[in-house]
Amino acid sequence: MTAARQAIDPGMVCNSTALRKAGRRLTRFYDACMAETGLRATQYTILNLLATRGPTTMAALADVLSMDRATMGHNLRPLERDGLITIQIGREDRREREVALSTLGAQIEAQSKASWLKAQACFEKEFGTERALAMRRLMARVAELDLTIDQETS
Repeated sequence: MTAARQAIDPGMVCNSTALRKAGRRLTRFYDACMAETGLRATQYTILNLLATRGPTTMAALADVLSMDRATMGHNLRPLERDGLITIQIGREDRREREVALSTLGAQIEAQSKASWLKAQACFEKEFGTERALAMRRLMARVAELDLTIDQETS
C-alpha cells in the first residue's frame, strides 16, 4: 500500500473509519434488501430481538445493541408510532421502560424474516460463510472491549 493511497483513504490506517465504512456499506445493503418490508435493518433487528427474547427493558435492549439510551429511544419511537411495539412502565422498577412486541409487530417481524434471510445469504455468498462467521466473532470481540480514554496505547 502506498503512502498516497493511505492519505486518500483514512480507512486504511484508522480502525474506527474502517469499521464505520464497512458498517455503512453493509447497512445500506441490508436496508435495500429489507425495503420491501417497510423496515430498516435496525428496526428489524429490534423486532427480532423482542420476538426472540420477549419483553425487555429499554436499557437491556440498548446494552445488547451497544447503543446509548437516547439512540435506543430514537430507534423505538417510529416502531411505537406504527404500533409494532409497546413501551410501558417497568413491572419491577417504575423508572424503567419495558418494550414489548405488539401482535402487529410479531406479524411484521415474521413476514420480514425472509428478506433478512435473503440479505444474510447474499452477503455470505459474496463474502464467504466462514469469513462471515469469523467477522461476526471479531466484531463481537470488538464490542466487548473495555476501552477507556485513559488507557495507555504503548
